Amino acid sequence: MKNAVIIGAGPAGITAAIYLIRAGIPTTVIYKDMGALGKTQAIDNYYGFPETISGPELFERGLAQARRLGVEIIQDEVVGISWEDKMTVLTKTARYPGDVILFATGAARIAPKIEGLKTLEGRGVSYCAVCDAFFYKNRDVAVIGNGEYALHEAEVLSNTSKTVTIYTLGKAPAFELPPRSEIVIDTRKIIRLHGEEALESLELDDGTIVPMDGLFVAVGVAGSADFAKKVGAEVDGARIQIDENCRTTLDGLYAIGDCSGGLLQIAKAVHDGAKAAVHAIKYLQNT
Repeated sequence: MKNAVIIGAGPAGITAAIYLIRAGIPTTVIYKDMGALGKTQAIDNYYGFPETISGPELFERGLAQARRLGVEIIQDEVVGISWEDKMTVLTKTARYPGDVILFATGAARIAPKIEGLKTLEGRGVSYCAVCDAFFYKNRDVAVIGNGEYALHEAEVLSNTSKTVTIYTLGKAPAFELPPRSEIVIDTRKIIRLHGEEALESLELDDGTIVPMDGLFVAVGVAGSADFAKKVGAEVDGARIQIDENCRTTLDGLYAIGDCSGGLLQIAKAVHDGAKAAVHAIKYLQNT
């Protein structure tokens, strides 16, 4: 019987798994960790949740739903993709051939080595301005990064926050501020974050302590592009190229959610998962 293998257990991957298993297609989901949801303290903009829900809780609910329907869930680290009799997902411990494979690994946020950064994730340190700008309305926020991604995050935050400063960590900014922008650029390095229950201040390399309510990491985005390139799928930087049905340039290989770029939101990931699964079902029925 034809089967599907999904790499990633976030909203995109689990949604695709639910559609596939309900269509009678044996489906395996392989994941390493919670990804971006594991770093999300509060979700307030997803349909059907009148009360705020945390990323880890939403993640566990998704796994429970998929398991109830019969999806095989495996926690392991994917180390590669190979061509055998068919495409095969390689993990540290096993091999999982699939008639269709769906990349749903999200986009890894690149975090610089700053003391206190990991400790304060979800408590003042965020990786998504669209997701969390609401929580910093009329407050002072900073963005780490020196490229267009950092500028984009800063512009999103500038619509609601009191002040926005981009810290380029010693690098020259690789962007230009738009005319009359109130965003501040600071090229000094951040060496330490201060705060107990939540972020309180930044310590710069010249000893300056800057009070700060929120810090957004926008150093770069990396996803499943390396795996896609190894099997010949086309990529654009760190994003996998897809068509309107989330297909890559290889038959039977899909990319959904953050790893394909676009709006990095749960709603978009769920949409991608459903759309790709529906197309994958038709593909399997016709091959």
